[in-house]
Amino acid sequence: MIRSGSLTVGLPANLVEIVRRVTAAEVKTAYETGSFELGGERMPFYWSGGLLQSSPRSSELGKTMPVIVVRSAAQRIAMHVDEVLGNQEVVVKHLGPQLARLPGLAGMTVLASGAVVLIYNPVALATVYGEQARQLSAAQAEPTAQGGAAMAAAAAAMPQIPLVLVVDDSITVRRVTQRLLQREGYRVALAADGLQALERLAEEMPTVVLSDIEMPRMDGFDLARNIRGDQRLKHLPIIMITSRIAEKHREHAKELGVDHYLGKPYSEEELLSLVKHYSGALALA
Repeated sequence: MIRSGSLTVGLPANLVEIVRRVTAAEVKTAYETGSFELGGERMPFYWSGGLLQSSPRSSELGKTMPVIVVRSAAQRIAMHVDEVLGNQEVVVKHLGPQLARLPGLAGMTVLASGAVVLIYNPVALATVYGEQARQLSAAQAEPTAQGGAAMAAAAAAMPQIPLVLVVDDSITVRRVTQRLLQREGYRVALAADGLQALERLAEEMPTVVLSDIEMPRMDGFDLARNIRGDQRLKHLPIIMITSRIAEKHREHAKELGVDHYLGKPYSEEELLSLVKHYSGALALA
């Protein structure tokens, strides 16, 4: 399972030869030359979002970045991704006639969260979209009409992947929760406090909000009060996650309309069960 921007897709594990953390300088050189060197062999290099025709270039920069080397038959390519989410056993489902015509699409699977994830062969994608992918690597590039139509067809043929908003002033907590949810197939939006959360809510409606209480500028209680006071958001499920486990805090959260109060520490299974429950409840509303 890999992530490129907000898009999570699967790759057949037998195609993945190696995953490497590569320095920013090496990635920059690979983009400039269009090739990547491994063990004395040079191979074509692409941004994964470009091959998927979903985004022009990663916006996530760091000292090192993940590059996956993929082999299919006699062909090898290297692919920059935002995040490798790990291996996962899945049941691969057959594609319908509409999706079966899309190049590089090897199948689809439904995760425990209910999210549908498409499975791709990157080498096959590179054969068809390789040149467009290189053009997309330029910051000013826009997705091609052919690629955009393919992505639109795929999006129309599968359910919308649930979005979870994680609100916490700790960047570590945000990232750990993000990875946990993305492994289960959810899309994740992040906010450092209540005010930033309201900005995120203005951009896109999530299926559920996970919020801490103690945060700068606007705490979790005030965030819940604002959500319940907004006609558009008032039915949005809120799960409060906090180390404040006193009964008075639980009662206050209940009065504000918080759907579930989860004390720290909590189990990952419990959190995922709650997210799945409330995501499903909103989808049925």
